[in-house]
Amino acid sequence: MMNLKKAAITGVSGYVPDYVLTNTELETMVDTNDEWITSRTGIKERRILKGENKGSSVMAVAAVKELLEKTNTNPEDIDLIICATITPDLVFPATANIIAAEVGAINAYGFDLGAACSGFIYALTTGAQHIETGRYKKVIVIGVDKMSSIIDYTDRTTCIIFGDGGGAVLLEPSEDENGIIDFIHKSDGKGEQYLNQQAGGSRLPASHETIDNKLHYARQIGAAVFKFAVTNMADYAAKIMERNNLSSDDVSYLVAHQANKRIIDATSNRMGIGDEKVLMNIERYGNTTSGTIPLLLSDFESKFKKGDNLVLAAFGGGFTWGSIYIKWAYDPK
Repeated sequence: MMNLKKAAITGVSGYVPDYVLTNTELETMVDTNDEWITSRTGIKERRILKGENKGSSVMAVAAVKELLEKTNTNPEDIDLIICATITPDLVFPATANIIAAEVGAINAYGFDLGAACSGFIYALTTGAQHIETGRYKKVIVIGVDKMSSIIDYTDRTTCIIFGDGGGAVLLEPSEDENGIIDFIHKSDGKGEQYLNQQAGGSRLPASHETIDNKLHYARQIGAAVFKFAVTNMADYAAKIMERNNLSSDDVSYLVAHQANKRIIDATSNRMGIGDEKVLMNIERYGNTTSGTIPLLLSDFESKFKKGDNLVLAAFGGGFTWGSIYIKWAYDPK
């Protein structure tokens, strides 16, 4: 095998909107209560992007601008922007292209990647390949979703879970052995029936009927999704450890998709790691889909030290799932 250059995360940033939707406010909208939501999901509040004509790109642009500033990067030096999202601003052009124009990345090409809650980890490894080949030097990977745009706030099975937010990372060639070491990604289209948005695609374009029947909202069969997620996210986080001879002591942090606290707990148990190594912000943001993992990296960046072993894990609609093993590339700034 070729001796590929490793791709390292050299900076992270996150963005959430100002508006806070609390469990208490949700109690006025649907038949639910704070205790029920907290005990089953771990969520206390989530952020909502308010305002006319504001799509996912608004949050992504804010995150990328902060990232460029933090890393002292000239936007004209960016080679590629990948935006993981299932709530693009438009069907086309790609939200990545809109972001590139807004931040001044005039020399970058870009595209969107849709893998629901696994979108960011898929995009991260896709971006890493471009660095590893030596073809590119600076790749920005974004995970962002405006889930409030596809949530029915009369459906208590979904509206309590999701929020809006996102984040971005800069990938550059590693100067040492740190960086993205290994990944395992999987998908199974048979999961479509359990977690989907039925209308708005080419199979069922928008019509009065699809809108009247609320087919443009995310819907899920919670019990089935929970069962698949618990098994696969946990199994593949454990698999990446086994494949790289990592013991529970070797793992510095689990950076898991923030869908449900019970799923995250099951994953950490399977890995044999204690709560002190499990990063969580689900109580504040809920499930931001493609945005959860970059938001975690941003929120907890000051904890990471150069050489720390991070295990990223996610599970999403599709079904999609997987895990990444990263050796962190820099000390707290």
